[in-house]
Amino acid sequence: MKIGITSDHRGYETKQNLTKYLASKGYNIIDYGTNSTERVDYPKYGFILGEKVASKEVDCGIAICGSAVGISIACNKVKGIRCGKLNNEEEAIHAKECDFVNIIALSGNLPLEQNINIVEAYLNAKENLSDPLYKKRMEQIEEYENNER
Repeated sequence: MKIGITSDHRGYETKQNLTKYLASKGYNIIDYGTNSTERVDYPKYGFILGEKVASKEVDCGIAICGSAVGISIACNKVKGIRCGKLNNEEEAIHAKECDFVNIIALSGNLPLEQNINIVEAYLNAKENLSDPLYKKRMEQIEEYENNER
């Protein structure tokens, strides 16, 4: 599985540690920056990751900033992206199984172990494509997204 990862300066350390952890588990990790703790604007990195996931260059994405809110908003501006800010394993499983989230947003302020547990729960969950309710909801979102306003 190919996973894209990105962060702003406040998520840089978490990104570096998650990248090492996931690579050690055999995942192919593509790092879209930032490459230091020097202050940057998170939208740039959220847009890049969103475009890479939407174009299927990577299978899914992990976006990290201080709170995870800002970068999740930026990712969600890219057509075809369903980014969710996740705080725990239960949310991660639901996000994948029921909401078909393709980018997860994590807070760089959370302990690394908690973020690892969230990522593992997300990656191990399976989309519940057989449930017509969830499929219908995603179709409604996609229809709204695809209509010109």
